[in-house]
Amino acid sequence: MTATSRFWDKTADKYARLPITHEDDYETKLRVTQGYLRPDMRLLEFGCGTGGTAIAHAPHVAHILAIDFSERMLEKARQRAHEAEVTNITFERADITTLPLPDQPYDMVLGLSILHLLKDPDAVIARVYRMLRPGGYFVSSTACLGDTMGYFKVLAPIGRALGLLPILKVMSTDEVIAKIKRPGFEIAHRWKPGPDRALFVVARKPG
Repeated sequence: MTATSRFWDKTADKYARLPITHEDDYETKLRVTQGYLRPDMRLLEFGCGTGGTAIAHAPHVAHILAIDFSERMLEKARQRAHEAEVTNITFERADITTLPLPDQPYDMVLGLSILHLLKDPDAVIARVYRMLRPGGYFVSSTACLGDTMGYFKVLAPIGRALGLLPILKVMSTDEVIAKIKRPGFEIAHRWKPGPDRALFVVARKPG
């Protein structure tokens, strides 16, 4: 078990009780994403947490593989799916950086509230690109702390060393967009409802 998975295992119970921040923003992101979904689509969500977004999208697609590196988070997610009577999600403890490339490419990959929590977001975005079929979509929502809280570049490593924070990348909106475009993605939809709000992006793999 890594330090990151231990951090999120310890946080899972508290995380599950937290209300959704900016619920109107979240509902808009669900609605925009569902505009791209079709009943025959296969999705991957990495960093799925307690499964709320996967459960919301499940009725609109054929299957979702939802992964997280916290088993405690996944226990919560499986329970929520059971209570919602959702049966087309597979919750699996896995790391996107080592998850095998699929035999059949995904139609969409979701990475929500996760890119800023990764050690190497560039490598992960490039891996997502390889996992998608031509014409497939990468949907992300990312905290861009570099836009308003640049001082976190100093505080984040200290918090990480003390076990108070997970890995935390302090990136600006422009930096995140550049990282998404780097492997070859085209930006199909971009939305940031305020300077302190997350950047929501739907990116398309050409083809």
